Amino acid sequence: MAKREVSTTQTPPRPGGPGGGPGGHMMRPKERAKNIRGTLRRLWDYLKRQGWGLGVIVILVSISAGLGLLGPYLMGKAIDEFILTKDIPGLGRLLLLMLGIYVVGASITWVEAYLMSAVAQRTVRDLRNDLFAKLQTLSLRFFDQRTHGELMSRLANDVENVSNVLNGSVTQLISSVLSLVGVAVMMFVINWRLALVSIITLPLMMFLSNRIAKYTRQGFREQQEYLGDLNGIIEETITGQHVVKAYVREQAVIEEFGKVNVELRKAASRAQIFAGTLGPIGNFVNNTGFAIVAGAGGWMAVQEMATVGTIAAFINYARQFSMPLNQIANLYNTIQSAIAGAERVFAILDETPELIDAPDAIPLTNIRGDVVFTDVDFGYNPDTPVLKRVSLHARRGQTIALVGPTGAGKTTIVNLLTRFYDIDSGSITVDGADIRQLKMGDLRRELGIVLQDTYLFADTVMENIRYGRLDATDDEVIAAARLANADQFIHRLPEGYQTPLSERAGNISQGQRQLLAIARAILADPSILILDEATSSVDTRTEKNIQEAMLRLMEGRTSFVIAHRLSTIRDADAILVINDGEIIERGRHDALLAQRGFYYNLYMSQFKGQYEGTPESTPA
Repeated sequence: MAKREVSTTQTPPRPGGPGGGPGGHMMRPKERAKNIRGTLRRLWDYLKRQGWGLGVIVILVSISAGLGLLGPYLMGKAIDEFILTKDIPGLGRLLLLMLGIYVVGASITWVEAYLMSAVAQRTVRDLRNDLFAKLQTLSLRFFDQRTHGELMSRLANDVENVSNVLNGSVTQLISSVLSLVGVAVMMFVINWRLALVSIITLPLMMFLSNRIAKYTRQGFREQQEYLGDLNGIIEETITGQHVVKAYVREQAVIEEFGKVNVELRKAASRAQIFAGTLGPIGNFVNNTGFAIVAGAGGWMAVQEMATVGTIAAFINYARQFSMPLNQIANLYNTIQSAIAGAERVFAILDETPELIDAPDAIPLTNIRGDVVFTDVDFGYNPDTPVLKRVSLHARRGQTIALVGPTGAGKTTIVNLLTRFYDIDSGSITVDGADIRQLKMGDLRRELGIVLQDTYLFADTVMENIRYGRLDATDDEVIAAARLANADQFIHRLPEGYQTPLSERAGNISQGQRQLLAIARAILADPSILILDEATSSVDTRTEKNIQEAMLRLMEGRTSFVIAHRLSTIRDADAILVINDGEIIERGRHDALLAQRGFYYNLYMSQFKGQYEGTPESTPA
């Protein structure tokens, strides 16, 4: 099951940018396209991988363009040699030849479209694969600062824009350029004076196209960015429907959606208006040029400076000359959308992963599970420290409990141990090796994580457990489920282990999701275990089942347990009390109670409803 685990660990606030939930999106500032040539060059790098297909397409396009040039020439020949001389049989043969040329040209055009579709789809496949693979290499901080919907928009909408242009525009662009060159050559061959007259309007057309395209490109870029914002709102609102309804925020999210939707409409309208402007302007300029050519040609025919057939052929070439210009101008507008999407895709591909393996990273083998934090400082933002000089030592097989108020930094310690983020100073070692010098894949394979908000995929129960070790057999999956006390409830499901789970496993209970997560961790057989509030959202009976499964899972493993229910960690080998990013107390349960300090007050508050006080006795 080739899916990526999604972290539900503590994340930092999103600086700037859109995000934060329904109603939290910010209007995006307007941006211009940054590097048109560079973007086109990189698109070409993807396209040229389909070398043989492109080669065949260029050959076919060249043939069809050449066949298209024969039409006006044969028409002029028909007028001068057959119509004016009244040679009907000769005219009939020439017409059959022209018909054959048009049939062959149409057939070649169909083959071009077929091959180009295959080339375009393979090109977009490579681009989409590279983008998705890149997302898997980026650190959590990257995802913390962007909405999921906006990233999905880049992977879907922006790539699809590139696909549409490649499918419909590449062959047309090649054909238009070849036709333009061929027609220009034929016009100069037939009558160089008329050819010079016909290109009078070309500089004006190029100037207008370039001016309008700048605004079109900007409009399409803004359109794609607002579409990403809109997708972000949709994704967050659908995912958070329970919260939206619970707080009666339907109208608020509708209004927020409406605001961004209006901005999207404005940006799309600007882009389409500018894109639509070039067509009429181009037609006017080209028709003006055509009228000039027709007038000059008529005058030359009257002066017997050219035959009627020659003038007729030239006028047809002049019209063919304007058609590629119009096509190129229209394609130029269409390509702006692809460039805008490609720029956003390449912006992701250019992201540098914050966390990478060191060049001399060493593999982690035969792990014992000895973990040491030494004077660790860390902050999600440089000016806001979260952990301050944290030091701890978890020996092999020990259970270390992390307790403290919300936001104290407990989950951050877990994030650093898993190397979801890198520390600012100090060191973290596993079996004496700094984790920054270990291969991240090896480190994370030795870590088992069970979170409060378990993430399960829209797949079967069997495959969700197997996610812990993809090469596990069905029997191994079932054995892990039994150890996790999950086998009984799984058998009660409609299809047992083959029961499909809905998105985020909404068709089973929170406790059942936790048991599946524990089964997944058991199957992974990690050396170091992280349990983050794994029993905080379940009833007492389910909690007992989960605790029994957790005890089996923790046997012989170094375990870090984050818990607000202090009764669940009384038997921990060491309890670390964290407040405001610092470890302020440490010891075993009884010793900490005897100190009557911060831990004592926390513990008493859960039984006595008070945070301070010095009662004469403590709960057993």
